[in-house]
Amino acid sequence: MAGNSTQQQETLSTLLESVSDSLQSEQPEQIVELLSETHPAEIAHLLESLPGKQREQVWPYIPEDSDGEILLHLNDEARAALINKMETQDLVAATETLDTDDLADILPEMPQDVIQEILLSLETQDRDRLKSVLLYDEDSAGGLMDLDTIVIRADITLDVVLRYLRRRDHLPKGTDNLFVVDRENHYLGLLPLSLILTSDPQLFVHELMLTDVSAIPADKHARDVANIFEHRDLITAPVVDNNNHLLGRITIDDVVDVIRDEADHSLLSMAGLNEEEDMFAPVFTSTRRRSIWLGLNLLTAFLASWVIGLFGASIEKMVALAVLMPIVASMGGIAGSQTLTLVIRGMALGQVGKSNSHRLLLKEMWIGVWNGLIWAAVIASVAGLWFQNIQLGFVIAAAIIINLIVAAISGATIPLLLKRVGADPALSGTVVLTTVTDIVGFVAFLGLATVYLL
Repeated sequence: MAGNSTQQQETLSTLLESVSDSLQSEQPEQIVELLSETHPAEIAHLLESLPGKQREQVWPYIPEDSDGEILLHLNDEARAALINKMETQDLVAATETLDTDDLADILPEMPQDVIQEILLSLETQDRDRLKSVLLYDEDSAGGLMDLDTIVIRADITLDVVLRYLRRRDHLPKGTDNLFVVDRENHYLGLLPLSLILTSDPQLFVHELMLTDVSAIPADKHARDVANIFEHRDLITAPVVDNNNHLLGRITIDDVVDVIRDEADHSLLSMAGLNEEEDMFAPVFTSTRRRSIWLGLNLLTAFLASWVIGLFGASIEKMVALAVLMPIVASMGGIAGSQTLTLVIRGMALGQVGKSNSHRLLLKEMWIGVWNGLIWAAVIASVAGLWFQNIQLGFVIAAAIIINLIVAAISGATIPLLLKRVGADPALSGTVVLTTVTDIVGFVAFLGLATVYLL
């Protein structure tokens, strides 16, 4: 698996170099040849890897029948930049090949006049289906669902089902089950294709259908949908409304996108970045966004510096305090980050909640105690020998124990508190935690030193 990933990265890297060379040598025919053999998703990856000017130069040479799918795979900012430069008729043409659920993903980003053109170009049935998808948030099961499903009734035989399937031109992509509904379109269960092919054709659907497979509510968050697919090893799943009416289905390829987006969000949020940010966005745009995060960090740094300033006289009397002070803060920051990351991951997977948060807090606190004792002994020994001061070793040992315990408690509680007030733990948890561990570490070390050494 890792080998395939590495090979794909090398292929995309080679494609990027080849296209860049063709642009520099002004050989557009080579670009056309390269892109004609490339999957739309990989072309989207290529476009995201190119600066804005080169991206615009390459766009006219991509296969016209892939425009819509390429736009679908681009991040929000890169897609918006290209949409703003495309003609109305080109945008309408690009959407003609998209499925209803995919069209719903990019339609809100289109100019209003283009949206009207697209809606007018659709047949009444497709227009109604599109509107039903747009009713739901894009990060919900309803926003993820595909309306192209095969539904059957429970009171027919497998032979009738087989004849019905043969009359269809094709099966929807990723079909592994047929969904069983009643006359009012209430979801009753599902019938795997494997059972249809291996069972007696004279059996009725209700004799074989699986009724213990729950449908996914349309308003369920995409993150929860991904967890359901993981736990149940699903390939597809039915989606229903509040009245148990079948609306559509979710397929594994949509869930993979959710998992990747969640991973990107968790990683980039800790640095104050957005997963939909264009890597080659204008300098001033990126500067403005990052400045906000840097400004927030600056405020917390000033707060920590103010705390250090309260012990300025103590530091002047014993230079060793200034030398050892970063160790206490750093150890607390690392220990807290370990707990913070673990808890945020658990919250994302639905493994951490009110029922077990107290046990988790207790466990992490004891980890902080034992790690504090272990590393306090190590650091105290080094500090005592380094500065030939046993009392200094005891002071930094006590500060390490205090800060690691506080770091563990903070790492476990901060994400839960942030979620309770509606903030994103992945986005702001690191800043809050670092501030707590820095201040507690400085106060503990410098305060104890002031009392017992000076």
